[in-house]
Amino acid sequence: IDGVLEDVTQIILNIKKLALKLHVEEDKTIEIDVKGPATVTAADIISDDDVEVLNTDQYICTVAEGGNFHVRMTVKKGRGYVAADQNKSDDMPIGVLPIDSIYTPISRVNYQVESTRVGRRNDFDKLTLDVWTNGSISPREAISLAAKIMTEHLAIFVDL
Repeated sequence: IDGVLEDVTQIILNIKKLALKLHVEEDKTIEIDVKGPATVTAADIISDDDVEVLNTDQYICTVAEGGNFHVRMTVKKGRGYVAADQNKSDDMPIGVLPIDSIYTPISRVNYQVESTRVGRRNDFDKLTLDVWTNGSISPREAISLAAKIMTEHLAIFVDL
């Protein structure tokens, strides 16, 4: 891209690090339109109140003097990982680059299992979870959602 320090691949990798929270069910379009010289970050994203940018300091690219950086992105709700080819549709115009979507808000989890005592019994285990997220969901919400998903997946075994 003329006037932009990074190549398209590096810009896409930086965009994939964005942490966004979509407050509605329908897809939303967000934009960045910056004239150089400038350092472009997630704080430069133009959107309505339905899209919240959680990591506004996320670096995207550097625009040189006289350069212009304009990008339009679609934000969707989802779960897990969606490959770029699944984000592509036949009616996409030339110049649109589908990228893979990573809907995982969990950045890190630690767990510890230790013996514990309840009353006079000492044959219980205690599970301690430390959960870090990108801010789009709280650790408490993440554990609750994971438990619901796990319950749905294991329900098939109840009547065996």
